[in-house]
This record gives sequence, structure tokens and C-alpha cells, in this order.
Amino acid sequence: MLSFISAKEAAEKWNISQRRVSVLCSESRIDGAMMVGNMWIIPSNAEKPIDLRTVRCEKGNVIALKPFVKWVGGKSQLIDELEKMLPVDDEKIITKYCEPMVGGGALFFNVLSKYNFDELYVSDINSELINAYNVIKSNVYELINQLQEMQLTFLPMDDNGRKFYYYTIRDKFNATNLNDETAVNKAACFIFLNKTCFNGLYRVNKKGLFNVPMGAYKNPMICDEENLLNINKVLQNVTIVCGDYSLAKDFIDDNTFVYIDPPYRPISETSAFTSYNSDTFDDNEQIRLAKFIDEINAKGAKIVLSNSDPKNVNIDDTFFDDLYKAYKIKRVSASRMINSKADNRGRINELIICN
Repeated sequence: MLSFISAKEAAEKWNISQRRVSVLCSESRIDGAMMVGNMWIIPSNAEKPIDLRTVRCEKGNVIALKPFVKWVGGKSQLIDELEKMLPVDDEKIITKYCEPMVGGGALFFNVLSKYNFDELYVSDINSELINAYNVIKSNVYELINQLQEMQLTFLPMDDNGRKFYYYTIRDKFNATNLNDETAVNKAACFIFLNKTCFNGLYRVNKKGLFNVPMGAYKNPMICDEENLLNINKVLQNVTIVCGDYSLAKDFIDDNTFVYIDPPYRPISETSAFTSYNSDTFDDNEQIRLAKFIDEINAKGAKIVLSNSDPKNVNIDDTFFDDLYKAYKIKRVSASRMINSKADNRGRINELIICN
């Protein structure tokens, strides 16, 4: 004899809300469910339906992906914390992913390797970075050919030869205007410089010229062909935009997960690595970003933001606590990856802010 359980019992069994069970019943998503009086009853042997509209981790189809550039402020060490913020529990329908300050894309590539979304949007104000994303998406084989040639030329050289080659590429990169004809070569130079410069730092002077000196790597991986080909595949369904984060507003709705990783507010004079472009991201820009977050929060988006914690150096500095007092603020431990003084590299707190 077939036995039944209540919607509440099904919710506890499947670890979702009772309201969600009722919705699934009303949509005829649960075989054998029926309304008795004013309540739903479900066959006790019914299986939890797969909600195709909700983000799902497909562990059987994991694609190995990692950022194709090193990036100051990259979130690789915070991935576990950030991934916990993805709403995969049926309580929030998420079909879209948006990262409007994508940088190296540590979380973005982690998400792409394991989750399915109907629509994805990434953007950044750094035109050279976005050009590299677009070239990988549309012209990856020519890019790989150029990077392989650079790798084969650079690696066998002695220190003096490498230095001459590095600064030749840097001068060429700065002297070449970005357009359709130069896009692939500019992307190749951009990736080469990133893999061989000091600490993978992207920094430009007031004239917008890349001015980072050469690093001291013995055997840098300049052309990671397998990773580039994997990224090429997943980028085919991604909208890539060069511009201010505010342009993402029209894409974002109540079905969107938004991760925002702005240039961090410096916590000391020696950690002011915000010069990814010739413009700086000061406190006024942090305040403008907070207003944008308020706007997309009002749209119903699921939002996660990361930033530095001023309390690392001044316990009385409540800049972000005040700016995001309407949101949840979590302090997590992370390694300081770049500092001009080696003895100042250690564990600090960073902020993860969400609605």
C-alpha cells in the first residue's frame, strides 16, 4: 500500500523549504503528489525533483579551468568562502551569473568549471584584459601560436637575453594601439608580460603605459595551451564587456548571482595597488560602488562583495562597516600576497559582504 508524507516532512527529507515543496507540487513536478483539503501530500518514495532553473553543481562534468593571468588581489585563496555564497538550495532561483569587475576571474573560472547558468556576463574597465578574454573566446589558436613562439624564444635565454627580450616586448606592447588588427598580438604580449613581470602585477603610469619591471622566474608557463583551449570552450556563452561596472545594471535581475571584486581600499601606504588603470579607485569610488550595490539589491539580485578590512591597521576605522551597515559583513583570514616589505607579508582579514 502506497504511503504518503506531508509537504513539511518532504521538505525536511530533501533539505528544502516547505514553500518550495508546495511550488513543486503545484507545478506537477512531483509524481503522485495530490492536494487533500488545503495541504499537499507526497508519496513517501517520491524522489526530489531536479530544478533545472536552479544552479547545480555537475561534479561528473568538471572542466579544469584556472585564470589565464596572475592578478593582484586574485581571489584563489577565498574561493571556498565565496563558493559558499552561491544559492544552490532551491530557495533562490539563479539562472544568471554576473561579475562586473572580473579581473583574473578566479571565482568566475571556478564557477564555470562546475556550474551551469543560462546567461553569464563579465566586464572590466581594463581594455587590455578584456581584449585578452575576447581573443581567447574568438581566436584562441592564433593566440596559442604566438605564445608558444614567445615561450620557445624566451625560456632558453640567459638573464641578459631575457631582460632584453622582455623590455622589447614591453615597449612593443606600449607602442601598439589596440584595434581589430592588433588584438591577437596585444593579447599575446599582455599574457607574456603578465607571466614574466614582477609578481604578475599590472600597473600603468599616468600616461597609461605598462611600467612593471621583469620578474625573476626560472621557468614561467607562458603558454598553457590546455587551459586556454578549455577557457575558449566555456567563454562561447559569456557576454564580455569592456567598461564600467555600472553597465551591468541592465543585465542584472532577481535571478542573478553578482560577485563584485573592486580594487581594494589600501590598508597601508605600501599596499596601494589600485593602479590597474591610469585612474584610481579612491573612497569616493567605493561610495559610488556601494550605491550601485544598493540599486541591484533593490532588483532582488544575490550579491557578494569582497574588500580589504581597514581594522587590520586601525580598529576604529569603520569605513566599510558604516558603508554596508544594511548588509551582512563577514571577516575571513587571507594571506597578504604583495607588499614592498617581505616581513609584512602574512595573514590579514578581508571582508566578504553579502545581502
